Amino acid sequence: MNVNLLKRSFYLILLFGMGTFFSVNGQTDTLILNNKDLIIGEIKTMDKGVLTIETDYSDSDFKITWTGISQVFSKAKYLITLSNGKRYNGTINSIDNETIEIDTYDPDYILSLRKKKSNTEDIGGGKISVAIADIVYLNALDDGFWSRLSANIDLGWSLTRANNLRQYNVRSGLGYLADRWKVNATYNTLRSNQDNVDPVKRTDADFTYNYFLPKDWFLLYDITFLSNTEQLIKLRTGNKVGFGKYVIHTNRTYFGFQTGLNFNNEVYLDDSPSRKTGEAFIGSELNLYDIGDLSLYSQVVAYPSISDWGRFRTDFRLDVKYEFFSDFYVKMGTTLNYDNRPVEGATTTDYIFQTTVGWSL
Repeated sequence: MNVNLLKRSFYLILLFGMGTFFSVNGQTDTLILNNKDLIIGEIKTMDKGVLTIETDYSDSDFKITWTGISQVFSKAKYLITLSNGKRYNGTINSIDNETIEIDTYDPDYILSLRKKKSNTEDIGGGKISVAIADIVYLNALDDGFWSRLSANIDLGWSLTRANNLRQYNVRSGLGYLADRWKVNATYNTLRSNQDNVDPVKRTDADFTYNYFLPKDWFLLYDITFLSNTEQLIKLRTGNKVGFGKYVIHTNRTYFGFQTGLNFNNEVYLDDSPSRKTGEAFIGSELNLYDIGDLSLYSQVVAYPSISDWGRFRTDFRLDVKYEFFSDFYVKMGTTLNYDNRPVEGATTTDYIFQTTVGWSL
């Protein structure tokens, strides 16, 4: 008898037996790693090239790089995203080491309202085969609200004897991912006090809503807030409406752009009259997360004014994060705001560098 056939039969019997045993105990998912090790448990999520699985025989969840997995078998239902931007709800099971079968319906069909010849709505569905490398996101749907939630908080503090300098900063974020949309909110603040010098205060926050379209396009609404003593801004509020696209979306990185219109309202700390302007905006963001324990995030957005011709603003952000233990990390980041026509007495450029220790959910 063929040796390969014997090996294949052995693995199938082993998988069936282990799957039957663990299904009784609530364990429904099986992973075969590239080194032929087996892991039985419950897949929680796969994001940014890392899969998280819970097992009965470990105090903490296992985290495994997606490229280190050769086959996946599961009965659970997932929210699935592919590198081409398609999103599915369904189950996943490997056909071989390079191909996964998804038994699902396709939300893209619901959006486009395609019709069959019988004039009934076609909502897609059935089974499709995709390369395992094309799957860039998994989230178990049975886990409910909390499995779709993400959060992080970073804290930093420093004290210098010279001039009694005291500084602290907070960076935080909260997000929720649904089948066809996501929301994200951030809040960051910095306070610096020292003797014989006016306090330095800076706060920025935003709330972003994205609605996903086919082929990795999306609609967006973003409301932003900024208070900044360096540029004498008591409150700057922006309302952005536009669209964007992920040009690159893989298990190693994503890169995308966005563009649209922004309504800008500014109130100042001095007696300068407030300004309301209409602006266009165009921006891009880059996220690299397959560089060991490091990850890098960068975003730049330019705002050429429409109603105040010749005015030009730019917001830039760069974060480098190092995960040193479980969900804890050290982050170094910089944020820069540029305005070629600030209010009289304010600087054209404000920037901060921050080093914080954080935790993420």
